[in-house]
Amino acid sequence: MLFSFAQQVNHFNKMLKTKIKASAVTNLTDARYFAAREVEWLGFRFSGGPESSISLMAAKAIAEWVDGVKIVGEFDFATAAEIEDANNLVHFDAVQLGMFTPADTLKKLPSLTFIKEVVVENITTEDDIMAHFQEFDEYCAYFLLDFTKAGIGWAKLQLGGNLSLGFLNHLFEQYKIILSLDFRPNETLQVLETIQPEALSLSGGQEEKVGLKSFEELDEMLDQLEIGG
Repeated sequence: MLFSFAQQVNHFNKMLKTKIKASAVTNLTDARYFAAREVEWLGFRFSGGPESSISLMAAKAIAEWVDGVKIVGEFDFATAAEIEDANNLVHFDAVQLGMFTPADTLKKLPSLTFIKEVVVENITTEDDIMAHFQEFDEYCAYFLLDFTKAGIGWAKLQLGGNLSLGFLNHLFEQYKIILSLDFRPNETLQVLETIQPEALSLSGGQEEKVGLKSFEELDEMLDQLEIGG
């Protein structure tokens, strides 16, 4: 079912059980939807393909339309100078940096709040994760632990492997981590209670038409996270 923005806001504005980062937002429809659902962060990606990235000017225009959310600039690869120029235009509340961004880049921008992406591959070990977190910990407010790029979902994660649930529980106790993981809407609370992340990373998608799209799966997931829901 498709909903206009006016139809979406009627039952929103309820607090959520965990923080949400909306990632790779590319259109005003998604931005207004997530803002109405009171997410913590609205992320705009400035690298990658056209389906998931956005121009600086478009991000600035959308950010000016929404209230009550923190704006995040998402960069896979960028120099300190490029990040600083982008921040001067859009005015980010935080900057998310890709897996292979060197620590030196963060050192050059001490006034910015950073989220550091850490991509989990099938061959990633617990030592790999700890080494990365320890290298960047002093420069970052949050880490974004991304299982989706390797196609690791909740079902696979529960089977164990290189990263045990016990290790992840310990990791999430030590650091403020935003979790990016594929799971079904009816598994939302199980994931939240088992791993206990600081926040979840969710994405919108392409509009069916300008200002019109389906939010059914996101609605189902976010409804479960509503306090008192």
